[in-house]
Parts: sequence; structure tokens; C-alpha cells
Amino acid sequence: MTGGALRLATRGSRQAVAQATAVADLIGATTERDVEVVLIETTGDARLDVPLHEIGGQGVFVKEVQLAVIDGRADLAVHSAKDLPSAPTAGLVIAAYCARRDPADALVGSRLDDLAPGATVATGSVRRRAQLSRVRPDLRFVELRGNIDTRLTKIPDGGAIVMAVAALEILGLTDRIAERLDVDTFVPAVGQGCVAIECRDGDDETLRAVGAVDHAPTRHAVEVERAFLGQLGSGCSLPVGGHVRDGRLTVFLADFSTNQSIVAGVDLVGSGDDIGIARRAARGAQAALG
Repeated sequence: MTGGALRLATRGSRQAVAQATAVADLIGATTERDVEVVLIETTGDARLDVPLHEIGGQGVFVKEVQLAVIDGRADLAVHSAKDLPSAPTAGLVIAAYCARRDPADALVGSRLDDLAPGATVATGSVRRRAQLSRVRPDLRFVELRGNIDTRLTKIPDGGAIVMAVAALEILGLTDRIAERLDVDTFVPAVGQGCVAIECRDGDDETLRAVGAVDHAPTRHAVEVERAFLGQLGSGCSLPVGGHVRDGRLTVFLADFSTNQSIVAGVDLVGSGDDIGIARRAARGAQAALG
């Protein structure tokens, strides 16, 4: 075994711990180093009574986990990549993107076509609400917070909840899926289905060790998606989706104030210009919404 044990910080939810444990096992098998999981409580997990967009939205599940690495309590931070803000965090680098699981959203409780007019769908995501409203403007939406197990008990009568397929996969709960939503219509959140690993900038030994589990195709896809999100700006509060598949970037952007939304796709070229293509796609989507 080379080096001491690596300390891996993560949120304490069952999904996050399952993700972190899988990452720890992968790093351990690849590097022959011991990996310890360090549990961190985050603002997003502690304030379950408040909608995510009211307590900071993107980033509320990662800041405290990142701080544990910055201040030396851990060597690595593990996140669902969709929770990471598009701007880099000072003092940290993304050391690896693990191979992506299924990036799609899913309905639990009922298929979309089986929902009666005016049925209730529970979700805490403004993106999911905007996308479902685009197809079914009759639907009624209510807030949904809590861990996976809690959310699965909150299916409205005659309605459905929306979940990430990857979250159900990691917990062995895919049998609860009523319908997997097509990613070209219901464009996933940027980075959805991927686990990202951060380490301290300058910690070359850890960076080299974790680099062994980096999945190059996933890294390329998520970096292109994050470039699209980054071009929109860190202050963007609009419902946003972005997903790379088969050499194509599909994007979603909506504006509730004008009741407008756009889904568009652009072909990538498989070169260093893919980041530029993603940024141009963001400018085009913004222009289309006026």
C-alpha cells in the first residue's frame, strides 16, 4: 500500500453515503490505499422545511463538504456533480469524474400520460416543474424535500413525484420507477448522474491517485455541460438543463416571468472547441428567451 489512508468527505444522506462508499471502494481497488468516509452535515440537509431555491439553490449541498477539504479535515470531497456550482471553488480542483450512471429523471407513482388533468406532481426542482409544465400545463405542483426514503412516502394521491434515476439506482430502488423521462425532452440538470471528486489544489499526490478513477468520456461531457451553465452566469436563477449524449449537447432554459422556454440541440465536434460551442449555445438560448 502506498501512502496513508485517504479521508473522503460527503453528505450524510443514505444516497450520498452509498455514492461515497462506492467511490471509496473504487479508489481503494485502483490505488491499493485505505479510504475513510467522513460525514458532513450540509445546509441543504439541515433545512428540509425550506425550498432549495430559497436557501441558495445550487451549492447548498456542497459548501460544507468542500470546507472540510480546504481546512484539512478530509483529503477529498465527493458530490453529485449536478450540485456543484459552475464556477470553480478557490483552493480546490475537480480530480475526477466517475463514470456516469443513468442521467434521466423519472416519475414515481404514475406515468405522465396516466396522470389525470390537474393531477399533483411533487418536486423541489424548478427545472423539473418547468419541463413538465411545457408538456402538461394542467399539472399542479407542490414542494418536495427530504431524503430519498422520505420522498418516496410523499407521492400525492393520484399523482407522482420526480426523482433522478441515478439516485434510485445507487440505492437499488429502480423498481419504484413508473416512467423514465426522455432526456431530449426532459433535459437533465448539468452533471446529473455523475459523481465528482474534489481535492486541494496543489495536492499532487492525491490528485494523481484519484486521477486513476477519472472517466474521460464523462469528464468531457460534464465539462461541456458545465461550460454551458457557466456562460449563463453564477447568478442565473432560471430553470436550466444541459446534457451531452452521442456527440450532441441538448440544452433547456426557461423563464417563468414570461412563460417562455426553449429546448435546443447543437452538434459537438469532439475537439477543444466543444467548450466554445457550449458557451455559444448558452448565449443563443438567452437570446431566444429575449
